[in-house]
Amino acid sequence: MNMSLKDKIVSDLTAAMKAKDTNRLSTLRMAKAAVMNEENKRGVGTVLTDDEVSKILQSLVKQRKDSIEQFTANGRTELAEKEQAELIVLEEYLPQAATADEISAAVESAIAETGASSLKEMGIVMKAALAKLAGKTVDGKLVSETVKAKLA
Repeated sequence: MNMSLKDKIVSDLTAAMKAKDTNRLSTLRMAKAAVMNEENKRGVGTVLTDDEVSKILQSLVKQRKDSIEQFTANGRTELAEKEQAELIVLEEYLPQAATADEISAAVESAIAETGASSLKEMGIVMKAALAKLAGKTVDGKLVSETVKAKLA
């Protein structure tokens, strides 16, 4: 049986501890804590699916990207580098990211399917495009910009 995503994080956390890899260790501890918090919120004995764990990791990745942007804008390179190092560790646990071409193709196909022709229908197209990209890590901002460009 395949190891669940959460089990993989816990097992890699132990390995990082033995290897004295401090960045990896602190990043995986934070990821594990985020998963545990969500499980606790849902009640005792809750076990999250890999998809749910992935969603939590994606939100941690998004936080890192936002922080990197802010730190870089404010000239705080050392903090941006720390966030970047965490980002690299977190991304190892996520499915492969959708490429710009894949996003573009999914958006075109979603527009064709929904018959959308204006920005008013952006939400419908976004939903359809994201459904086509399920199973990949998707940059929502890029999908949104692509939808806007193609509907404009």
